[in-house]
Formats: sequence, C-alpha cells, structure tokens
Amino acid sequence: MELDELRARLLKGGVIPACPLALNEDGSWSERHQGALMAYYREAGALGVAVGVHTTQFEIREPRHGLFEPVLELCANRVGSGTQPCLLRIAGLCGETAQALGEAETARRLGYDAGLLSVAALKTWTEPEIVAHCRAVSEALPVFGFYLQPAVGGRDLSYDFWRAFAEIENVVAIKIAAFNRYRTLEVIRALTDAGRDDIALYTGNDDHIIGDLLTAHRFGEDERAPARRFAGGLLGQWAVWTRRAVEMHAEILRIREGESVPAEWLTRNAQLTDANAALFDAANGFAGCIPGINEVLRRRGLLPSRRCLNPAEEMSPGQAERIDRVSAAYSWLVDDAFVLENRERWLSES
Repeated sequence: MELDELRARLLKGGVIPACPLALNEDGSWSERHQGALMAYYREAGALGVAVGVHTTQFEIREPRHGLFEPVLELCANRVGSGTQPCLLRIAGLCGETAQALGEAETARRLGYDAGLLSVAALKTWTEPEIVAHCRAVSEALPVFGFYLQPAVGGRDLSYDFWRAFAEIENVVAIKIAAFNRYRTLEVIRALTDAGRDDIALYTGNDDHIIGDLLTAHRFGEDERAPARRFAGGLLGQWAVWTRRAVEMHAEILRIREGESVPAEWLTRNAQLTDANAALFDAANGFAGCIPGINEVLRRRGLLPSRRCLNPAEEMSPGQAERIDRVSAAYSWLVDDAFVLENRERWLSES
C-alpha cells in the first residue's frame, strides 16, 4: 500500500483488533480457527488487524514453536474477500534492532502495511538510542509508535522522547497504552508541538477507551486552535465483541461532529472499563489477560480452546465468573448473535 493511502486510512480511523492465536487443546495451531477469526474481523467491519503482538503471544517467535512467519502469512492472506475492502495489516515488531529489522523485513515481504513497534526489550537503552532504533526500523516498514504501560513490560518514556519520535518520517500512527492520563497527554502534546497532523493517534488505554475517543485534546484556551483526537483504537479488548466495537466507534465519530456529548456515554465509558477489568484480569495484575480474551472467543466457537503456548498461562481464580458478570450486565457490548449467525460459514471457508 502506498504511504499516502495508508496514512489516509489510519487518519480516517477505525477498529483494529489485536489478533489472538488459535490453539487446540493439545497446543497445536488451528489454521482453520485462525482463518475464521480473520473472517470475523473482516465482516465485523474492522479497519485492520494486528498480528504478532502481545495478544498473539510473543512465544510464537521461539524456534521450538516456529509460528511467527506462518501465523503472519495466513492472516495476511485472509485480509480481503470479494468486494470487501482489505483489512490493514499491522505486524507486531519487537526486540533489539537486528531482531526488529528482521521481523519488519519478513512482514513487508508478506504484505504487511505497518509495524507496531514495541520497545519493551530496550529497558536499559537511553531515549536517544531508542529513537535511533525506531528510525532504523521505520526504514524497512512504516511504524506505529507504541507506548506500553510498565505494569505489563513497558517503560516510561518522556515528552522529549515522543517529540523526537514524531520527527521520524515513516511514523504513521502512535498507539498509546500507557494506562496513565499524564503520560497519555504528554504524547499528544508532543505530537501537537511537532506539527505532525499526518500521524494518527490510536488508543490502547483499555481503562479509558470511550473517553479517549470522545475527547478533543487542545493545549490552550483558544478554541479556534486545532484539536487532536484519537482516530480509533488498536486493542486486545476489540479482539472480542468486534462488531459492537465497530458500531460504537461509528457512533462516537457521529457524536464528535456535534457540540455536546450525551451523558450516557460517560456511563458507557465506565461500563466498558468494568468489562475490561474482567477480561484483562486487572485484579491480578493482568496475569490472565490473554486466556481471558481466548475464553470469550472459545465460548462462541471461534477458538477451539483458551490454551496459550505457555500452558502455565491460565485464567485467574474467579476470572471466568467475572467475565460471566460483565457479559450479562452489558448487552450493548456483546455481539454473540452476529457470531452465532456466521460462525459455521467462517469455519467452513477457512
């Protein structure tokens, strides 16, 4: 995809699920279910899909599994069908420069449009060193910046880092998953100060999704000054209940065109955060976040199990009951009917 077209689609905004890995109970990869997931996201109306990210399990890179390239390739081959527009293909990239460059080159060869660049492995590096790393990787594949919260392996990054990062030519978007209002605002202010209106903002703040999407960020009292907004989200939470997420995103874009936000959306923001607390296992430091996502998809037949490559990675005690509670409490979030109507076709076509 041409860079200008990629930027235009990202700035227009949308829903980008972080794709799970489909494993059978014995730990083997289910290509059939992986393909069905792609059909689900495509027909739900997602803008794109992120593969090889945390939700896909970083262990796919381990030689004993050898799944990084096969999973990326299968998903890349299922991004479009018939007259439907192709999903944007976002590849997770991680590790030090040699590894991240190798992954970027593999993703580019497989047809990926951009890379979500994690710097979690660079904890001892200085910020100028990390900026140089990001610039080098961006020369192989356009990049999403990624601010990952320290609680799940990220590191704090300063305003100065993001101001320098915004100077990198091939940055197309930034995913902010800092789970911190102060840090989130620093990134947006840095991007504003850099004057980069061609870089899209995507929320990864699962504790504030609706609030992020509704807010016009303006650093000053001049209401005539341009405001920065999140164009969409790249989220593990949107790997489930995706059709509803697409509908919610479309409604939020409509509301943003008006002069006021209905108060009910403040309530919905809190409800979505409550749902994510169960799904992501916030009560236990997010220990069960990946099996929690997998469990929701397993219950509706889109995954054969909630199994992770690391068999010790399991849901926390009481997490299943917490997912039961929020699924019943917030029917506006759940797209079970859409999944049940189409699931067998998606599986048979995969």
